[in-house]
Amino acid sequence: MDFNEVIRTRRSVRSYKGDAISDDVLRRVLEGARIAPSANNTQPWTFIVVKDAALRKKIAEISFDQSFIAEAPAVVVCCGRQYHDSYSWIADNMYIVDVTIAVDHLTLAARNEGLGTCWIGAFHREPLKKLLNIPAGHDPIMLTPLGYPSGANAFRASASRKPLSEITCSEKFGQALKE
Repeated sequence: MDFNEVIRTRRSVRSYKGDAISDDVLRRVLEGARIAPSANNTQPWTFIVVKDAALRKKIAEISFDQSFIAEAPAVVVCCGRQYHDSYSWIADNMYIVDVTIAVDHLTLAARNEGLGTCWIGAFHREPLKKLLNIPAGHDPIMLTPLGYPSGANAFRASASRKPLSEITCSEKFGQALKE
């Protein structure tokens, strides 16, 4: 699939078929996350792939009862390990940025495979850590259901994006790009 088509049509999917994801497809999606860049090449991420239906249901409950999470045949819980980045003003929180970049790679790789995802940051952190045995020093940053969308219109370009002229500047803040 053309990369521009992938990024134009990646959408938050909240309805999934029960169709299983092949191991090859799942590996390609996870490989997309694995090769993401990180500060100082730290790669502070761990991805927990949850296929068990009972665990997916509990994750949905912990995530403010967003039941659609449990519909997907897999949920990927994206965790990060905190470290200190002395080169960045973000310092001890750079791992959150790193994991976020990897999650973005994962969602785009999933779209390329015809899979839907939905960024989920609304969850109760400590119960999720306990449920999945996430050790101290590691935090769940984001999770996403992963599955084939049930709607025929799941992948379409969004019309609700600001125009480029509204979000870009030239040379200094507030100076418009020349057209």
